Amino acid sequence: MANLDPGTTLARNGTEAAPPLPEIAPFLALEVMVKARTLEAAGRHVTHLEIGQTAFSPPEPVREAMARCLRDGEPGYTEALGMPALRERIAAHYETTYGSAISPRQVVLTTGSSGAFVLAFLAGFRPGGRVGLPMPWYPAYPNILRALRFEPVGVRTGQAQGFCVRPEDLDGTGDLDGLIVASPANPTGAMVSQATLAGLADRIAPAGGVLVSDEIYHGITFDHPAETAAGIRDNIIVINSFSKYFAMPGLRLGWMVVPDNLVPAVERLAQSLFICPPALSQIGALAVFDCLPTLNGYVAAYRQSRAALLSRAEAVGFATVMAPSGAFYAYARLPEGFQPARAVCEHLLEERGVALTPGEDFDPQEGHRWVRLSFACPQERIHEAFDRMDGFFA
Repeated sequence: MANLDPGTTLARNGTEAAPPLPEIAPFLALEVMVKARTLEAAGRHVTHLEIGQTAFSPPEPVREAMARCLRDGEPGYTEALGMPALRERIAAHYETTYGSAISPRQVVLTTGSSGAFVLAFLAGFRPGGRVGLPMPWYPAYPNILRALRFEPVGVRTGQAQGFCVRPEDLDGTGDLDGLIVASPANPTGAMVSQATLAGLADRIAPAGGVLVSDEIYHGITFDHPAETAAGIRDNIIVINSFSKYFAMPGLRLGWMVVPDNLVPAVERLAQSLFICPPALSQIGALAVFDCLPTLNGYVAAYRQSRAALLSRAEAVGFATVMAPSGAFYAYARLPEGFQPARAVCEHLLEERGVALTPGEDFDPQEGHRWVRLSFACPQERIHEAFDRMDGFFA
């Protein structure tokens, strides 16, 4: 038998076993939700501001289309890249919404945006590559990267720059195989311009880097429309979802816009990993593009909830609240003496029945000073939550 380093594990046949999976950090927002539902099961009333799930149902035509499909017969598999009709509809959406000419061939339907991240990372990044993540970040990014054996590289942004990553922020990171940028961002609601996205893509291109532009909150904006990265450079993959603006959470349907040269690799990966996206959800998504007035009414409600939150957050004791340009989250800095955020959120949940997400979920270095509040709910719930928090920070 060959000499082995101490601690090396062996498979049953005596060969060297694969290294164990890296440790994956917990998803704290979901942990808070589980604790909150445990309290509710015991009879407590909890006001939920921890999860980014819209309070609105999918529009009626979406539900009717899916019900009709089930009545007519159970849907079967679709193509691995999704139904051609839906891919064409999404391509048309880029033309009408952004003025971007996207070929339906470049559109890939996925099992939620989570499935899109897996496909994008595997197809776009070199094995074991270094991938830049602006901080604060969506916690699934580093977890998925580590699970797939990539190396997350934190890129510090700051409150002074509105938590928006800039090309110069990549100085000192070394060569990157990839960079993930969300606009509007979770948890801050910060938005990055198309010019900045192009600059970031150019910055990592010489080393063969690919920019993944997370655009799942497009459509939910308050100051000006979000700008897409689709089609502006050849080293960009765009990811979007039907869960947020389109109000179809739980139906697990997202999409990608990929460079033409990556389509074959993405298709082969999708065939083996997912077979196809959820067929019933694709039927509903075909109808949702005819429901824009309803969806924009939902955004108007988010705007009211945002205003209610911003009007009360500092009065109740938060030191700073970032006014989000998009998405339905506010990132709030805790007052001095009320840290770490994870302990503060536990006390708020147990003592006041208010569920918030601790900032440690989004930033392992500075997150203990921050919490995320979701306003994907009617403004009445916002006021109820702040009534309950009144005096907590005194």
